[in-house]
Amino acid sequence: MGYSLQAVIASDNVLRDLADTVEEAHIVPLGQHLALLPVTDAYVDAVTVPGAPKLDGFWKVPRGFGSALVACSVKGPVAYVEAEYFGGTGTQIAQVWNDGEVVLGPLPMAEKEPIPAIGSPISQALRQLGAVKGDHVDEFDTIGLGRHRDTDDWLPDTD
Repeated sequence: MGYSLQAVIASDNVLRDLADTVEEAHIVPLGQHLALLPVTDAYVDAVTVPGAPKLDGFWKVPRGFGSALVACSVKGPVAYVEAEYFGGTGTQIAQVWNDGEVVLGPLPMAEKEPIPAIGSPISQALRQLGAVKGDHVDEFDTIGLGRHRDTDDWLPDTD
């Protein structure tokens, strides 16, 4: 079974800047006062700035999204994360902005690369956002990022 995640993670009030004017945006509460904005195909289509630069190393981030992340990070730290796993192997990458500046990353982890002692790129990013591992395996587990296997599964049911 696979796992795929492309998302922005921050506190709810920081994510509001990325969501309030975009109909395709949904904010999902996580643990430890953090929330997730799934970067779905529809969201990418809605916010892409044609011809604008992409963030280095990321495969799904919308063009021009780096500027939006810099702007919303003035309210608090914000992370953009991507992960793709299948059959236990995969890749992930994370970057964090705060006060309009990159404060971590981009941190890539290649397929079959061992998780560093300081944690996976996503867990390191979550620590920058204030997540604490506690009794869990890591920060990824602590805030519940394993709850869904695909980015689209984070969207609310529209039945």
